[in-house]
Amino acid sequence: MLYFSNAKINLGLHVTEKRTDGYHNLETIFYPIQTKDALEFIESNEMKLDQTGLVIDIPIEQNLMVKAYRILQNDFDLPPLHFHIHKTIPSGAGLGGGSANAAASLIAINQYFNLGLDRDKLHSYAAQLGADCAFFIKNSPVYATGKGDEFQSISLDLSPYYIWLIRPDFGISTAQAYGRIVPQKPEFDLRQVIAEKPENWENRLKNDFETHLFSAFPKLVELKAFFYSQGALYSAMSGSGSTVFGIFDHYPQKEAYSDFWQWKGALSL
Repeated sequence: MLYFSNAKINLGLHVTEKRTDGYHNLETIFYPIQTKDALEFIESNEMKLDQTGLVIDIPIEQNLMVKAYRILQNDFDLPPLHFHIHKTIPSGAGLGGGSANAAASLIAINQYFNLGLDRDKLHSYAAQLGADCAFFIKNSPVYATGKGDEFQSISLDLSPYYIWLIRPDFGISTAQAYGRIVPQKPEFDLRQVIAEKPENWENRLKNDFETHLFSAFPKLVELKAFFYSQGALYSAMSGSGSTVFGIFDHYPQKEAYSDFWQWKGALSL
């Protein structure tokens, strides 16, 4: 069974308050993008996980694909699987690659074994794996609140535009991102801002993590300035970083930062 799992970007991100359970409430827009990992599995005598591409060095049972398999195995009689993942989406990048792989595993296993799970049930399983995992079940633009796990569908089509993403040679951990965040109520409603054209977003569509992470990682400031110098209509960091992206009304032709991971393409849904 072969399945492809795409990444996402955050359009704006407000961290609004600290919760009593230690997490934070936030508001953001999740938008799917078409850079993808490839996931494949076959039935096997034992659980295995092979990786190519951008290899993530974690124990097999900590991999979100395997965790997705395990929660389905709790409810269904599933044989051991031999997974292979070809990673092109980097980790620690704010692109949701691991969460996308988990959701893809749920969808692919459901299809392969004819488990009969509808989208709502798959959504429920995905929500057990991480705050943004369930987004990748439906995989269409949403306004996300709570821990990033409560979704409201929105009408947003950026298909006339192009995106250029660059991840520098470092990731940003959750601890680094949230360690110095100062929760605050947002000045603008994200849903109202994204109803306008991207060229009107620059001063109103904010990512709260940029405030302290840009001070700690000057390369992020440089990348954002670079995108605007290349004619980007809008540029920001995605999620808690470290990827910075620019949205353009044309395909960006320039080559730059060849030592860093990057991707260009249309913002088609």
